[in-house]
Amino acid sequence: MSTPTRTGSEERADSAAAETERVSPARRVLTAIGVQNSSLLLTLIALVILMSSLNENFLLTNNLLLIGSAITIMGLLSLVQTLVIILGALDISVGSMAGLASVVSAMVFTSTGSSAVGTLAAIGVGVVCGLVNGMIIIFGRVNPVVATLAMLATYKGIAQVISDGKAQGYTGADDLFIFLAKGSIAGLPTLVWVFLAVAAVLHFLLRYTDIGRNIYAIGGNDTAARLAGININRYIIGVYALVGVVAAIAGLLITARTGSGQPTSGSEGLELLAVTGAALGGTMLKGGKGSIISTVLAVIILGVLNNGMSGLGVNPFWQNMATGTLLVVAVVLQQVRGGERRVGLPV
Repeated sequence: MSTPTRTGSEERADSAAAETERVSPARRVLTAIGVQNSSLLLTLIALVILMSSLNENFLLTNNLLLIGSAITIMGLLSLVQTLVIILGALDISVGSMAGLASVVSAMVFTSTGSSAVGTLAAIGVGVVCGLVNGMIIIFGRVNPVVATLAMLATYKGIAQVISDGKAQGYTGADDLFIFLAKGSIAGLPTLVWVFLAVAAVLHFLLRYTDIGRNIYAIGGNDTAARLAGININRYIIGVYALVGVVAAIAGLLITARTGSGQPTSGSEGLELLAVTGAALGGTMLKGGKGSIISTVLAVIILGVLNNGMSGLGVNPFWQNMATGTLLVVAVVLQQVRGGERRVGLPV
């Protein structure tokens, strides 16, 4: 009785199945998590071990909750910075938008006595700022970095003019603002829940919707995306409007934490932290590649580092240097992985 002849495709399938069986469980877990996330997790674990060995109070529950609350505002802006960088652009004005939204929320609350109206006013301001950024880039044909750098100064100036450069209002007695600043749900601060909720929405948007796939496509190759029928201008407007909304939420949290509208204090330097969080999470600055989960891990690393250095009594100036160094390292690693030619040197 003759043995059936096996086709080439069947042999290749069996070979692939056998290769899959030989893959170790550890490698399967690593593949599922992703190389970028795995390296960030290992970095986070090593950093936690180091800080806990240097400071016996580091792993106390109160300190861990403090880290979670401290990273929220920076984390929110890092999340939307990730989104806009994946699109192939950048937004340097996120901190100023947060500061303007903070002032508006407090001033409207003071004049109306309604935290809901103040919240809506802040979000409305954020949307307008985001739309202005997008329209300048599209209709003015201005580079996103230059456009948002200019608007950084503009929004900061508006916030200072309407507030006379001073903290505005007092929200420390309002139930909503108290809940945002000091409340908790299931043992976690409300601030952390806000951060996680925004992260979940953006992760779903990028990972599981056509909108997210189109954002990756535009950032990866805008010419191909345009030829595929994607309305790039519409996406630029939409993404920058979304950045404005999240920046306004960050501004509301600044108001809640400080008890007043802050034109600059609390929002100064957030642009650098937002870009650092996104870049450290592996978001390619040239666009088309990035992950919300990776950015979340990077933000936690930054929070652990800042908290650990503060607990050890390190001068804040050194903390700023550490943040800048991390940004440089993250960008250098991106260039090396991407095989980019060294600037000014022959191939």
